[in-house]
Amino acid sequence: MSNARGPILSTADHGRISQAIRKAEERTSGEIVCVLARSSDDYFFPAAFFLLLGAMAASLLAGLWIDQTWHTLQFWQFVATQIVAAASLMLVIWWWPGLRIHLVPRRLRYLRAHRAAVAQFLATNIHATRDRTGVLIFVSLAEHYAEVLADAGINARVPQEQWNAIVAHLVSHAAKGEIAGGFEHAVAEAGALLAAQFPRGSDDHNELEDRLVEI
Repeated sequence: MSNARGPILSTADHGRISQAIRKAEERTSGEIVCVLARSSDDYFFPAAFFLLLGAMAASLLAGLWIDQTWHTLQFWQFVATQIVAAASLMLVIWWWPGLRIHLVPRRLRYLRAHRAAVAQFLATNIHATRDRTGVLIFVSLAEHYAEVLADAGINARVPQEQWNAIVAHLVSHAAKGEIAGGFEHAVAEAGALLAAQFPRGSDDHNELEDRLVEI
């Protein structure tokens, strides 16, 4: 999940999102953290697994065809062909990593993205806020996945359906390439929900940095 190809959003976009977080947190004791991932996994091993399953099925069909058509192929030749085919497939997904995610079932992609969201929830210390009122807004572009994770202090008061509505808007913005605008909208909506249940107190202070994290 490295970001070796440079930042996804511009400095101006980062500034817009930071400003949206600061504005939202002016009315609430809750904390909002935004994370944007290019991809939640490199998918080499899952893609390799499904490719090899396909290769095994193809070799079985090839073996049946050879047997039915009375072709002659020595055992070592058949095994060598399988090894060369498997190695070639591994080289293809090694050199063209963009192909990997298309070989992986959607459910597995979403599970990997959710796992990345949980990891960021812990890595950004949302779980360590004083009143457990932190919220993570997470987007992973490769998987077309978005999620809002709320800490324990929030879940008892804010129904999941309200977070799902924020996610739907966020996905809609991202699909149109409006990633920064989607985060701004999601932050504003999350801030409104938090302000209704957790208004800002006189002793409140900012516990987490107001910024978008790219991974």
